[in-house]
Amino acid sequence: MALPFRYRWLESKGGPKIILVALSLYGTEEIPGGRSNPKIISWAKELGIPDYTADSIPWCGLFVAYVVFKAGWADHIPANPLWARDWAKFGQEASKASLGDVLVFSRNGGGHVGFYVGEDDDCYHVLGGNQSDAVTITRIRKERCIAVRRPKWRVAQPPEVTPIFLEPTGKISTNEV
Repeated sequence: MALPFRYRWLESKGGPKIILVALSLYGTEEIPGGRSNPKIISWAKELGIPDYTADSIPWCGLFVAYVVFKAGWADHIPANPLWARDWAKFGQEASKASLGDVLVFSRNGGGHVGFYVGEDDDCYHVLGGNQSDAVTITRIRKERCIAVRRPKWRVAQPPEVTPIFLEPTGKISTNEV
């Protein structure tokens, strides 16, 4: 699956590394029915999460954990990474969302988690897993956001970690499963 044209600027922007890793997984999809995508299952195995056995289990938190792990922040992964709302404990609180931040959302039946790639007046543009059963970028209403979290940078914060304002185009997600 190709990155939509309106987000192709991400491919040439450079860091933060979290976004580069997440983009490398863009388009990964669940397999409908009784089978599971071995790639998604391999993320859980690499992270040492033995009870994750099917991509029919919500995997937005798994996606974020895998990306954070591959970006070098394994020591920041919460104890229960499959629970989206546990990502509200990640890193440090940020007062304003910026490129690469972890955003945690409320939704019926639980939560959702993904990475900030931009915003418009009403919505955050979120790069995440298990969005329409795939790794995609979708718009999620800002009022659903319950936490904005940023890694605790070991050295200087990358200059790319800034708010990004985008056109309000694309479908608005109402339930990310």
